[in-house]
Amino acid sequence: MKVSIVGITGYSGLELVRILHNHPKVELVSIHATKDLGKKLSDLYPYLLGICDLMIEAFDAAAIMQQSDLVFLATPSGVAKDLSRDFVTVGFPVIDLSGDHRLPAKSYEKWYGKSAASQSILDQFVYGLSEFTPVKGKKFIANPGCYATATSLALAPLLQEDIINPDSIIVDAKSGLTGAGKALSESSHFVNVHDNYVTYKLNRHQHIPEIVQQLKIFNDQLNYIQFSTSLLPVNRGIMATCYAKIKDGVEMNQIEAAFEKIYDKKPFVRIQKELPELHNVIGSNFTDIGFAYNPVTQIVTVIAVIDNLVKGAAGQAVQNLNLMMGWPETEGFIMAPNYL
Repeated sequence: MKVSIVGITGYSGLELVRILHNHPKVELVSIHATKDLGKKLSDLYPYLLGICDLMIEAFDAAAIMQQSDLVFLATPSGVAKDLSRDFVTVGFPVIDLSGDHRLPAKSYEKWYGKSAASQSILDQFVYGLSEFTPVKGKKFIANPGCYATATSLALAPLLQEDIINPDSIIVDAKSGLTGAGKALSESSHFVNVHDNYVTYKLNRHQHIPEIVQQLKIFNDQLNYIQFSTSLLPVNRGIMATCYAKIKDGVEMNQIEAAFEKIYDKKPFVRIQKELPELHNVIGSNFTDIGFAYNPVTQIVTVIAVIDNLVKGAAGQAVQNLNLMMGWPETEGFIMAPNYL
């Protein structure tokens, strides 16, 4: 299968190159951006020498469709919605890694502060949380956000098995700096991030409606969550620490059974005996989950960790490609986590 990547010089675009290089069924045939046109990607990023020596091209939907079978949109939010139109109208497959096709138009405009794609385009996209969304044979996939992926996977068993009070959920989520993208800003300046810990977008992070939208599918009694986000002084990783009130009569063995049941045949979700750490997933498509129950407060704490650029972006996009095409879910994922 031949594919193209639009937004190649962003973190997610570069991770797509790394992952697709190991995929036996995929050939990357063109890469596109708005800058560094005409330059080889490996000249800009020497670590890709011999891995991707393609020339960076300007975006051209017609040219992409002529030489490829699918396009990955790894552009910032607010860009993908305009680029997707030409592909969707003729039925050309798209996997969008941005937030532009995850929400209904009104919700997107409220939380992202940008004009949305037309509802007719949005209706064509499937929200692809890989462990739960049947995407086989679909043509248009909205890849979930990094915070949304970690939080949804952490809470799914508790909600699906009706173990917790759905409106008692509090999530304290932390991200490495790459989660903010490559654009320079005061908040991402080394001096402000190094040896620091900063909470941002409290009660207004754009992933909140996306998370609620997915969690309501797991349990329609859920109406809201309390959600906070903070920056960790590390390059990569998401840690979502989730708290919820257990329903009366629930025992620890029922919590354990719920996670074992839901993730029994999910190759990229690992239930850890100890509380998970970022080092155990960085560079991989794994989600590690651990939990503990306090019988005094009746609070269960669930911690999920992912690499925000892999399972939270490019890795899940390739996982969705595999599922979309009916290939083995793990096809092309030969990398172990970069523990050191």
